[in-house]
Amino acid sequence: MDRKTGKILVVDDNEDILSAARLLIKQHSALVHTEKNPERIPALMKDETYDVFLLDMNFAKGATGGEEGFVWLRRILAADPQAVVILITAYGDVGMAVRAIKEGATDFILKPWQNEKLLATLAAALSLRASRIEAISLRQRQSHFSADLDRPFRDFLGESAAMKEVFATIDKVARTDASILILGENGTGKELAAREIHRRSHRHREIFVGVDMSAIPETLFESELFGHVRGAFTDAREDRAGRFETASGGTLFLDEIGNLSLPLQAKILTTLENRQLFRVGSNKPVAIDVRLICATNRPVHQMVAENKFRQDLLYRINTIEVRMPSLRERREDVPLLVEHFLAAYCRKYGRPLKTAGPAALLKLEGYPWPGNVRELQHAVERAVIMSDAAILEPGDFLFSAAEGAVAEAPPAATSLEDLERLHVERILGKHGGNVSKAARELGISRAALYRRLEKHGL
Repeated sequence: MDRKTGKILVVDDNEDILSAARLLIKQHSALVHTEKNPERIPALMKDETYDVFLLDMNFAKGATGGEEGFVWLRRILAADPQAVVILITAYGDVGMAVRAIKEGATDFILKPWQNEKLLATLAAALSLRASRIEAISLRQRQSHFSADLDRPFRDFLGESAAMKEVFATIDKVARTDASILILGENGTGKELAAREIHRRSHRHREIFVGVDMSAIPETLFESELFGHVRGAFTDAREDRAGRFETASGGTLFLDEIGNLSLPLQAKILTTLENRQLFRVGSNKPVAIDVRLICATNRPVHQMVAENKFRQDLLYRINTIEVRMPSLRERREDVPLLVEHFLAAYCRKYGRPLKTAGPAALLKLEGYPWPGNVRELQHAVERAVIMSDAAILEPGDFLFSAAEGAVAEAPPAATSLEDLERLHVERILGKHGGNVSKAARELGISRAALYRRLEKHGL
């Protein structure tokens, strides 16, 4: 057995056996506890996580059937299904050994034992325990990875001066472990920036865990972030790692952190300061090692002044600030983004590759995009689905009535020709590019409408 590995609990009613086990095992184990009274096992398990249990089969005076050992085996496994239990007895036989294995024991040792045999058995048990814990961790990480993989079109794009500034900042900070706060409106790509930072960091081979803080009910906050142990509350049927624990070794992205109440902010701060957490229902600390990236669309500096956001938490999460520009501030990136989304959605829906015509690009560049890149992405997806044309025109890109009103409001001083073009474009867009319906609403013939479309380059 490797030196100083594992936490071992030895339970036996014989003080000499306990002393012998403690003297032998402590030379190789990081922790060894001994206990005469099996009734103390639940309390000991509440205060410590043991890797291996060495459990006597008989405690009552004169007992030789091993029933007490089976009772406590079941109770240990009920409290910790991944527990590794080795049963020990002076009255073993093949039948009892088989039953012990069937009921969940890992191995069976007769006493008095041979020291080398006991140490070899403990080494194998510790290896099994490590494998079980790793399997659980991998399953929990896989669930996060699976959700993560179902995220199309995640490329981080931009050639504008505003985006070049963002890229330059990311280049400087990515390979550090500095905490980063990303500010920006909804839909500007804050999560994309966080993922790009992770991709360029020395943690890039480890997991990236994203959490939308605004989507977690306050009643489930601690369980989701810090995890829980079996029985901590109704429906807690098994131990579960929270997002902090799952992300350990990698990057944790807390999106919309500005939405947290002050009490929840305090819990996050305590975890970050101590670099450890407590699962709900447990008083055993779990060490964590995460690279923290936070994001919000709210004015957190103003919120600090208004006592709505903790200043000490803000200091903790914003060693570096990255501000994501709105799409209105980087209109020159619209053609690049449109091209990217067209290729992605045509591939997704099995359509021939489409392009946006010059008039359509002008329309898209002129729209204020209150929903930013996310809104543009949805507009392109709609166009790919609804249009059969290889070259998309202005009428193929539709905006909602409320959003469209912003874009369609003509300037105070404009020519009659411009007003006509805007009106024709609006009506055509309203009917999804259907010329017949647009002509009917305009009160002109299809031929007349075609002449106006040609005249205005629509």
